[in-house]
Amino acid sequence: MPPRWVHDDNAALLTDLYQLTMLQSYFDAGMNDTAAFDLFIRRLPAHRNYLIACGLDDVLHYLETVRFSSESLSYLKSLPHFSAAFLEWLGAFKFTGDVFAVPEGTPVFANEPILEIVAPLPQAQFVETFVLNQIHGQTVAASKASRIVHAAAGRTVVDFGLRRMHGADAGVKAARAFYIAGVDATSNMLAGRMLGIPVAGTMAHSFVQACANELDAFRTFLRSFPATILLVDTYDTLAGVRHVVQLSRELGAEFRVRGVRLDSGDLDALSRQARRILDEAGLNDLEIFASSGLDEHSIHRLVESGAPITGFGVGVKMAVSADAPYLDNAYKLVEYAGRPRIKLSEDKVTLPGRKQIFRRTDHDVLALYDEALDGEPLLKPVMVGGKRTDAGRDSLHDARMRVSKAIRSLPARLLALEPAEAYSVEVSPRLRALQDRLLGSVNVLDPTRQLSAPSPRRPAERS
Repeated sequence: MPPRWVHDDNAALLTDLYQLTMLQSYFDAGMNDTAAFDLFIRRLPAHRNYLIACGLDDVLHYLETVRFSSESLSYLKSLPHFSAAFLEWLGAFKFTGDVFAVPEGTPVFANEPILEIVAPLPQAQFVETFVLNQIHGQTVAASKASRIVHAAAGRTVVDFGLRRMHGADAGVKAARAFYIAGVDATSNMLAGRMLGIPVAGTMAHSFVQACANELDAFRTFLRSFPATILLVDTYDTLAGVRHVVQLSRELGAEFRVRGVRLDSGDLDALSRQARRILDEAGLNDLEIFASSGLDEHSIHRLVESGAPITGFGVGVKMAVSADAPYLDNAYKLVEYAGRPRIKLSEDKVTLPGRKQIFRRTDHDVLALYDEALDGEPLLKPVMVGGKRTDAGRDSLHDARMRVSKAIRSLPARLLALEPAEAYSVEVSPRLRALQDRLLGSVNVLDPTRQLSAPSPRRPAERS
């Protein structure tokens, strides 16, 4: 049985069928000129004032390594869609193009290209599915986590979401995105091993239930992990806190417990009561860590109320970005064979041509790639000729620091948890003029009138 995990040898098949049927047709027609595709978000979700670009590192790894293995080609040969000549050509497939991208950890807004791929048409077309998949999932995760970290106002945030994520790969990729966005640690051991993210955790209710009683459970666990955070709400939260106080008296100088974890009930009221019990016992240094269905709104309320909570474990609502689980992202052809291209579908008209984003103090300007305007150009050359550039070798730390700096520079209104006045993204006069010219030159009622027509050749016979 073939392996049931995605890896470098089979990732080429992690695509949609129509990508391969289009490649067959391009092959038959001899269409191999240079194309440019933009990946962008058409509109921000109603609950987002900004997004955090993420996923580029996995995209670049894929572009460097994507190949069709003999096993993949054998599978394609078993289908009725592809010619022998095409499959032979596919056996030598590799990505040789260029990529221009917004660095990971950069705030982005509607209609701004997160990345632009410039490559021979079949290559640029084929990678669409995988590239969208990686940028989408990690940008969703990083954007949600950024809001949660901001709401926590400097308190520790730990990712507890692995068990609720949509698949094993998502568990690792999302943990990476969370860390870039400012989350301090993850409970996910594989993410810790693969990516170097700090790992953290406490204990489960089942450990307490498996022991004779709660106090015995705490004693047993502390013999193995004396400097832990104890989960105190299995039976009665405040009784659990008092058991921690009792342990401090039993152990004396050997008592090294770091704190208590609240995982149910009124976290505000319980944290205050727990703090009072601990302080009265002289345990002023013990932390109070909270979990239980948290998101940015509940964390914000706890912080604003002054609840004495020093850290938060955030699970499902961050793991699946519960309030905005998807983005209206697109990957569209904007240039082919040296000519700009445009899409005219209702409510989905695109901006043609290769582009650059110029970031200014309080707004962005979306322009053609060869314009020289005021502001910081955001799209960097991260891959040339199928190989990463230095700009494409950001570390996880680099991306994390970029988010931290960029968030501080955003207009304050965008950091609100509620919808705010949209950040302005202007279109340069040259880019707008190009769009207007193409809108006037394409007659959608006359399909014989085209911006250019390929020179077809006879399709290869199917095997």
